[in-house]
Amino acid sequence: MEPSATPGAQTGTPTGGGEPSPSPVPPDYEDEFLRYLWRDYLYPKQYEWVLIAAYVAVFLVALVGNTLVCLAVWRNHHMRTVTNYFIVNLSLADVLVTAICLPASLLVDITESWLFGHALCKVIPYLQAVSVSVAVLTLSFIALDRWYAICHPLLFKSTARRARGSILGIWAVSLAVMVPQAAVMECRSVLPELANRTRLFSVCDEHWADDLYPKIYHSCFFIVTYLAPLGLMAMAYFQIFRKLWGRQIPGTTSALVRNWKRPSDQSEDQGQGPSTEPQPRARAFLAEVKQVRARRKTAKMLMVVLLVFALCYLPISVLNVLKRVFGMFRQASDREAVYACFTFSHWLVYANSAANPIIYNFLSGSKWKSPALCASPHRGPHLAAARCS
Repeated sequence: MEPSATPGAQTGTPTGGGEPSPSPVPPDYEDEFLRYLWRDYLYPKQYEWVLIAAYVAVFLVALVGNTLVCLAVWRNHHMRTVTNYFIVNLSLADVLVTAICLPASLLVDITESWLFGHALCKVIPYLQAVSVSVAVLTLSFIALDRWYAICHPLLFKSTARRARGSILGIWAVSLAVMVPQAAVMECRSVLPELANRTRLFSVCDEHWADDLYPKIYHSCFFIVTYLAPLGLMAMAYFQIFRKLWGRQIPGTTSALVRNWKRPSDQSEDQGQGPSTEPQPRARAFLAEVKQVRARRKTAKMLMVVLLVFALCYLPISVLNVLKRVFGMFRQASDREAVYACFTFSHWLVYANSAANPIIYNFLSGSKWKSPALCASPHRGPHLAAARCS
């Protein structure tokens, strides 16, 4: 969450070069000034009401949608599979960032002030960074699991127990590596003379001992949480795409394709009438065809989830690097444009949380069946066909 730029000098208080004030400050000057700030500066503008509506819509969709995803897996035992465990973990991270970080981000974007005190100045940005790390690592583990399952099914057997252990590891690593984010956050007032009267124009921003440290930290953050994982996941899904749509899939039996006859043809060859009951060989082939289709459907869904994540996090990642590493926007001539870019990029981060359950629903069928169950290489073809038909 990027704190808004420091507001310009709008107080009208004299700062003159040593000359005394021509008149004493009226006793109610501060109260009048605060009313002016709220009326003419902080009160939401017309386009900001649109932003508020967009935030509220994202909040409701993300919270309800991701909660339903978690409940669907929890209430249906047949859906408790490896990929679905990771999807639930991704939904939990989305619920975390939506419930805790979204309201604070909206108020900061609208009021350009941090209203939550020193403690939450460290906690909320820290939790947001943790959720980003959890999302990236979860997507990476999903890609790795699918890559092994489809491209190298005999090298690694993925189990629900290992998935649960991996999820615990994801949270432990994310909570540990994001500690520096909490350590450097500090809350300060832009208008010290009003610090005892109001929290307006307080900012929650990073404070480093040396200018070099934020450049190193944010460069590493961009590479580790965005650039490198997306590159590796793109290569994994490219190989998955080639296997599913371009070549023979490991584990499929091409002999079934060559030797299979329709049940009606087999019955006619034996001098019997057409039969509606498929032979065992035909049933096995049909089950395997359905399994291949289910794997393709799962791969499409996961690739769309990854693509939406990459697009939603791209603006804030780039803006953060430009601001923290290259020092841009400090003396921006068009402050409103910079403010709008950061505000929209913040909204996109939360929109990603709302988009995921929608993707699960539309790319997994009218009812949220378990795409991971259909795609599991460790289940027999008959079971896969029965579950996913």
